[in-house]
Amino acid sequence: MGLLEKLHNQILIADGAMGTLLYSYGTDSCFEELNLSHPDQIQHIHQAYIAAGADIIQTNTYAANYLKLGRYGLEDSVKDINSAAVRNAKKAAGNAAFVLGTMGGNRGIKPNSIPIEEIKRSFREQLYCLLLEDVDGLLLETFYDLEELETILSIARKETKLPIIAQVSLQEPSNLQDQTPVNEALKRLETLGADVVGLNCRLGPHHMLLALEQIELPKHAFLSAYPNASLPSYTDGKFHYDGDAEYFRRSALEFRKQGIRLLGGCCGTTPEHIRAFAAALKESTPVTEKVVKLKAEKIIVEEQSVTRDYAPLQDIVKERPSVIVELDPPRKLDTTKFFEGARALKGAGIDAITLADNSLATVRISNESLGYLLKSELGMRPLIHIACRDRNIIGLQSHLMGLHTLGMHDVLAITGDPARVGDFPGASSVYDVSSFELIQMIKQLNEGLSFSGKDLGQKTAFSIAAAFNPNVRSLEKAVKRLEKKIDCGADYFISQPVFSEEKLLEIHDQTKHLDAPIYIGLMPLTSSKNAEFLHNEVPGIKIADSIRDRMASLSDPVLAAQEGIAITKSLVDTALDLFNGIYFITPFLRYELTAELALYANQRARELRGNSYAETTIY
Repeated sequence: MGLLEKLHNQILIADGAMGTLLYSYGTDSCFEELNLSHPDQIQHIHQAYIAAGADIIQTNTYAANYLKLGRYGLEDSVKDINSAAVRNAKKAAGNAAFVLGTMGGNRGIKPNSIPIEEIKRSFREQLYCLLLEDVDGLLLETFYDLEELETILSIARKETKLPIIAQVSLQEPSNLQDQTPVNEALKRLETLGADVVGLNCRLGPHHMLLALEQIELPKHAFLSAYPNASLPSYTDGKFHYDGDAEYFRRSALEFRKQGIRLLGGCCGTTPEHIRAFAAALKESTPVTEKVVKLKAEKIIVEEQSVTRDYAPLQDIVKERPSVIVELDPPRKLDTTKFFEGARALKGAGIDAITLADNSLATVRISNESLGYLLKSELGMRPLIHIACRDRNIIGLQSHLMGLHTLGMHDVLAITGDPARVGDFPGASSVYDVSSFELIQMIKQLNEGLSFSGKDLGQKTAFSIAAAFNPNVRSLEKAVKRLEKKIDCGADYFISQPVFSEEKLLEIHDQTKHLDAPIYIGLMPLTSSKNAEFLHNEVPGIKIADSIRDRMASLSDPVLAAQEGIAITKSLVDTALDLFNGIYFITPFLRYELTAELALYANQRARELRGNSYAETTIY
């Protein structure tokens, strides 16, 4: 009798986790490679699950595809590993269990993290390897991205008539990563030809059962569930699961009530958990009808409008000239000079102080804390830089939620300089996302949805700036990046410092079609040494030879600083003819330089546009 025929009449028990047992044995290398180097160990685990009561086992091939094996330098071993895995499983199973060829998802919680064409190529290679070894069926498991699962299910269905089990993983009981309700997702998988549809991973029995209560019995397919043992714990440098096998035995009866025909285990489960499932349900008659518990309708309340303390900068700079100034947080704990500078800049009539996020990977006081003090004690608008380097997705969202709670809604999304360029040897760069993805995620917060798609209960009100580096060989390509950032949701741009009138004219010509305004970056040079360092060692900054020659001709530091001011004022004159936004970068906390320049820029703006601009600054 075949697999699907058995599922018509009884509940079948599947195996549990392979990786959990291998990890508990001290294995920290590629689990799938063990099919070749330690076949006896893999066969022993298969046999343990069969002895525990499993009717179905899966091959040790969850990550045995080109994309994932490439992390270990094993991308050329796809065929050997998959073939060996099937042989190991078949040798262990004999006639006692069905063998499913397992293939796992490649995309994580970041949508479109891997191009779909690349996924197709990798999947087809692994699929053919498994089919050539004559598996009894296919198990597609642990998919967070419904597009990926639908794509490879369609390919598999065209290539084989074998039974296919397709399982999605949830972030929470109600939603997939792409916001498709799970009941609808399983219907779509059934329509595409899956013989068994269901859930696996992420959730233990409790939350998986809550999700199943909202799922209708499929019309033609069967329903499956592979819960985790529990949430993982981390002790003494190792992950472990504490799920109780007796708890699984009691849960098995509830899974039956929800219409499950195929019941196995995922992360953290062991032969003891499967033995508990089998003891409760082995050869049980499945239910054919169930009452679906409708999800309580969301109470609709009047949407709370978030009140911003300041008008968005993109609105201000579209209406009139606007000056913002970067004042780096100090590297040491004494903030006296920083706040002296802030007061001087406030007196110069600037619209915002921008606060870098550990620029050049150099540790400074948190820009969030200084931003809050500027806002609460000096009544100034802080513009907070957010780098992707130092925080994972969890930290980024938490940070942004904190900024919203503190009423700081002006942010600059940047990828960030790599940790290796900084002064902390051994520090790592996170880069869960790039600036493009961060912009998209912040826009999602503005819709009231978290990065994982959960309802935040309120919309944020962020105004999002993006970085612009015009100091590149091809400005045309740089502008294409701006267009892409606008598509992601950027409201306006802040540029790297520019040091020539010719570059300002080129930028204006190349960007005049953009609707998003640009704050042109200008930075007063303080010495020849400063100019050479910026030109040669700081990413994204290039200074014309003529400017560096002018600075090199002055050895007196006072005269050099005055020349730097004069050069910048000349650039201000040109910039204000072309752009409304001026962004001054303060060198070495020398706020007197940027305060003088801010006063000059505001005066020149009034002269150019008349006194209607006067007294309109909003802090």
